[in-house]
Amino acid sequence: MKLIIITLSFILSSFYLLNNKVTTETSLTEVLIKLGDKTPLHYKYKTNDTVLIRQGFEIVTKGRTIAPNGKLSKRQSKYFVCTDCHNIFREDPDLTQSNPDTRLDYAVKHDIPFLPGTTFYGMVNREHWYNDDYVKKYGALVVPAHDTLVNAVHLCSVECSQGRALEAWELKAVMAYFYNLEYKLKDLELTSRELQQINTAQTSKEKKEILTQLKKHYLNYSPATFVDPIPVDKREMGKNGDAAKGEIIYKRSCLQCHAEGRVTNFILSDNTLDLKFLKSHLDKDSHKSVYTIVRKGTYALPGYRPYMPNYTLQRLSRKQMEDLVAFIQKEGN
Repeated sequence: MKLIIITLSFILSSFYLLNNKVTTETSLTEVLIKLGDKTPLHYKYKTNDTVLIRQGFEIVTKGRTIAPNGKLSKRQSKYFVCTDCHNIFREDPDLTQSNPDTRLDYAVKHDIPFLPGTTFYGMVNREHWYNDDYVKKYGALVVPAHDTLVNAVHLCSVECSQGRALEAWELKAVMAYFYNLEYKLKDLELTSRELQQINTAQTSKEKKEILTQLKKHYLNYSPATFVDPIPVDKREMGKNGDAAKGEIIYKRSCLQCHAEGRVTNFILSDNTLDLKFLKSHLDKDSHKSVYTIVRKGTYALPGYRPYMPNYTLQRLSRKQMEDLVAFIQKEGN
């Protein structure tokens, strides 16, 4: 009888471990909580409800969806949708760094835009939002959004998109969709040994050590550094740039908002006349200069609410800025 009980206990234990085994498809959030990490405030929005996830996807990509009452919801913003500034795909081949050079190569390889805002992919796995120079520049406006994702979404809805606050059901849908974009362990490219350690950890000490190591596989925030327009010597504009790479940036960045039918009424194309216009204003200290507009952006104005968000150093490197200018110099002749 004792042997039967021991054998049964072993079988049940093996069954439990098998069915709770962490794999590369396991969500990062679940693993972090399993290892004893603090449960995020936004974890309550995690769900497998496909209807809610679809609604969130449509709000993010189209600005509206079918509301619970069966009618088409009011647009969240008259001017923007989230994906005008943010991708919904993975952007960085290496999640431990924010590198605009490798990001551009990745964008070309996977045919995605090269945008000023950080991607929503893995958004729920971060612990901070509106970081670094955003806090320095905007202070009290962004402080509540720095450590709370729901506040960050609210701020982006009202200020960044120049729209209205999301209703409770809309927020629930957007957050459900964001959780659909959370990291899985395969995104972290763990070794088989690391995966095994997660599955075999027993003590609090072991779990804490693994948790610390796991968080070294990705950034828990998106760094943001504002820089002044360059170069100081206007004779050097685009001189050291790569026009071929500049063309990629122009098409995957500039034309994402400035092409016909897009966000702004300042229409651009790869037409020589448009590039001549940009070239003629390169050395000007105004919003018509690519140097100024890219690094400083613009503000929403009465009567014209759409604005240009700036590219931080982590979203567009100094070398990439010169590549873009080199393309304009070459094609604007």
